[in-house]
Amino acid sequence: MKFEKKADHAYLLDVKGYVCPHPQIYTKKALEKLQPGDVLEVVFDNPSSGESISTMCDITGNEIVGRSQEGAQCNWNIQKA
Repeated sequence: MKFEKKADHAYLLDVKGYVCPHPQIYTKKALEKLQPGDVLEVVFDNPSSGESISTMCDITGNEIVGRSQEGAQCNWNIQKA
């Protein structure tokens, strides 16, 4: 797991290789550290994690503002509410 600041208001969370529920837990903890409006790029490769992260965002009000996938790797951008 890697969490780092990429630029002002932009952060990266790399959870490739982790299986549920870890990607969702790490995403939740990373979002808790951010300010409203900040964007977290989450990189994961476990397909079922997408469902968990999407549901978590619906519940918390955070918005998935971008999604891309290359092979098994997914890159999602989540803006903190």
